[in-house]
Order: sequence, then C-alpha cells, then structure tokens
Amino acid sequence: MSTRPELQQLRFPGESADYRSARAALLAEEMALRRQIESVAARRRALPPGGELKQDYRFVGVDGPVHVSELFASGKDTLAIYSFMYGPERKRPCPGCTHFLDGIDGQVRHIDQRLNFVVVAKRPLADLLAFAKERGWRGLHLLSTDGNGYDSDYFGDSSALSPQMRRQQDFKDGEEWDMPMLNVFHRSDGLIRHTWGSEMLYVPSEPGQDYRHNDMLDPMWNLFDVMPEGRGDFQPRLSYA
Repeated sequence: MSTRPELQQLRFPGESADYRSARAALLAEEMALRRQIESVAARRRALPPGGELKQDYRFVGVDGPVHVSELFASGKDTLAIYSFMYGPERKRPCPGCTHFLDGIDGQVRHIDQRLNFVVVAKRPLADLLAFAKERGWRGLHLLSTDGNGYDSDYFGDSSALSPQMRRQQDFKDGEEWDMPMLNVFHRSDGLIRHTWGSEMLYVPSEPGQDYRHNDMLDPMWNLFDVMPEGRGDFQPRLSYA
C-alpha cells in the first residue's frame, strides 16, 4: 500500500471544478512526459560509440582554416555541429534555421561553458558574416564548409540520400538541398566519434507533426505549445511587417 501523500496542486482565481479536474489529469500526463523525456535522454546518452569521424574536415572561420579536431577546446570533449541552410541554391538563408539561430545566439555564452558548438554552411565566410551582422548575431561560431564533404557525409545536405530515402522525403529527381542537421561528436582516447544526429529530420512526416527534429532545443515552438491556439500554421520569416 502506497504511503505517498496526495499530490497538492495550485488553485487559480475563478477556476471551475471542471477546469481543475481536467488540469489535474493533464498534470499527470505532463509528469509522465517529463519522465519519458528523461528516459529518452538517458538512452541517447547511453548509445554505443558511433563511427569514427570520416575525415578531419577543413572549414574556414574568422581566424582562417580550421579542422574539426581543432574545434575541441581544452576540457570540452563534445562538439555539436549545426548545418545552416544557406547553401548555394539559396539567395537568402532558410527562415526556420534563422529563427532557431536567433535564439541560440543569445545562449552561446552559456553553451560555451560546457559544449563546443559551431554552425557550418555551404557558403563563403564573408556571406555568413554579413548575414550575422544583419541579424545582430554576436556569439555564434560560424564556419564555411569551403567545399568540403562534411554535409554530404553527415546528411547536412541531400546529396548522399539513398533512392528510397529520397522518395520518402519527396525529393524530385535532380533536386538537391542543404538540410538543417545537428550532429554531435565526442573525443576520447585520441579518437573523434559521431554520437548522435537529428535523424528525425528524415523520418516520414505525420499529420500535425512536421519534422520536430530540433524542437527540444527550440524555445519558440515549446512556448507556442502552451498557448490555447497552439502552433497553428505559423512559419518563421526573415522579417515581419
């Protein structure tokens, strides 16, 4: 027989009994979701070692050429690389990536304390820096791929997708796109291994789900989810009237 005390809950001014009953049921689901989120996170952390980094890719940053192995600061053995959709097929960057990076830019001073985090794009560095200035980004570590094969190898673009995957994602024949992939790498015993990638980007879409591959990192979508109106059909833009 459980001796756990009854869960105490808040009471807001003017709320009805029906509201409190429904809210109590939802609170139980939110607690279950919290447990599920941590369970999934624990399984993510416990994945077996991934594949060794295919090559020590050379990027270009504000201080000149830099290899992946040089992106690990002393005392920080994990590196996250976000592939920013600003490839040569685009006149302007992806609005979805841009809103995401708008938020991350404000957190970089905190992220840098624990994690090596960089943003790469298949674009000349001068273009990336000009866009960063336009957006007011001050903290993001931006790198140009400078024509290397990183995005192809780690699915930051569509060029290496299998024919079956291309059909699943409704890619047209001959059509190639850069993709907003987040990849995580870990350095241990002199080796750099891939540990996780945001593969939800490439699973079949489901009604009302979109991709949600980076939602756990994106405060905007999570904030919209607590609104009575939900996400609706909102899509980020580079500017608003």
